Amino acid sequence: MLSAETAGAVLRVDLDALVANYRIIQQQVAPAAVAGVVKANGYGLGASIVARTLAQAGCRHFFVAHLGEAETLKPDLSPDAELYILNGLLPGAEMDCAAIGAMPVLNSIDQIARWSAQARRAGRPLPAAIQVDSGMARLGLPPEEVDMLMARPELLDGIDIRLVMSHLACADEPDAACNARQYEAFERLTAHFPGVPRSLDNSGGSFLPRGHYDVVRAGIALYGGAPQGKPNPMQPVVALEAKILQLRTVPAGAGVGYGMSHICPRETQVATIAVGYADGWPRHLSSRGATYIKGARAPIIGRVSMDSITIDVTDVPDILLYPGAPVELIGPNQSIDDVAADAGTISYEILTQLGDRYAREYKGGVAAVAGGIAA
Repeated sequence: MLSAETAGAVLRVDLDALVANYRIIQQQVAPAAVAGVVKANGYGLGASIVARTLAQAGCRHFFVAHLGEAETLKPDLSPDAELYILNGLLPGAEMDCAAIGAMPVLNSIDQIARWSAQARRAGRPLPAAIQVDSGMARLGLPPEEVDMLMARPELLDGIDIRLVMSHLACADEPDAACNARQYEAFERLTAHFPGVPRSLDNSGGSFLPRGHYDVVRAGIALYGGAPQGKPNPMQPVVALEAKILQLRTVPAGAGVGYGMSHICPRETQVATIAVGYADGWPRHLSSRGATYIKGARAPIIGRVSMDSITIDVTDVPDILLYPGAPVELIGPNQSIDDVAADAGTISYEILTQLGDRYAREYKGGVAAVAGGIAA
């Protein structure tokens, strides 16, 4: 396990803030239940500890993307937890899914047929969700396949439908016309499944001014990302702090980094910090964006390298500059959404790219029992 003392950077995860965000969404969507989306290793923060913390807070529905994620996470969940696999199942994976008791989100007639066949082989009904395509044209049964399914109900033999769901394309844009169109399409398509719990909303959808069906699938908002832009009602969950490796004074006119892409306009104090694109810090932040040292802005200069970044610390007080000094990458002065905006991407990408070379410290939640530090 990497220690905060020896690692080049420390990733801190506030599990109490995670729970607070879960509560915020609960209040927003009541009486719907809030599910935790913990795919991509809990958005990069650790699926096991995130799921156990949410379970401790009362969460009983969890979503991952792949069977492998479900196999890893299932032992950490209580027997009454429902674990769904968003991508459904590739051919041949049905037996393994049934063996662990996870529920595939069936996205096509083909997936439905294969899961029904697995139920016949198992000699018992198998639970699953059905996804309908309400207009995003990604995963899910389009309207014509829903009609086919209704015309041939035997295709569902052996399938215990626990949830019928869809996904919003523009939930982070509350005024987008397609939100209303998808809502209306979802109403029409789910009318074919009377009495089955329904789920349409993700993080952004949970803040749309209407009802939220039975289950809301919360992802980025749980982890502190803005569900619908600013102002962001969620609490920050993640902080990332790097360390200065080396300091040097560079004369005016000198180049910095690969390709000499930054030319110093003045005599410049340059610090090199121990984070790079191998740690998930976007190369698009080359000569863009900034870091902070005790609130003082230190812009990134030159290219983001594999293992290091150079920053301009000329305007930072000298007392704050020394080898090993902390440098804020995510924290009070810039959120994951701020970093994403500088990089021309979204907060999801920033989080899910965070690498495994950081020392990781967990505060609150189930980590409070384990001493606050986890791998």
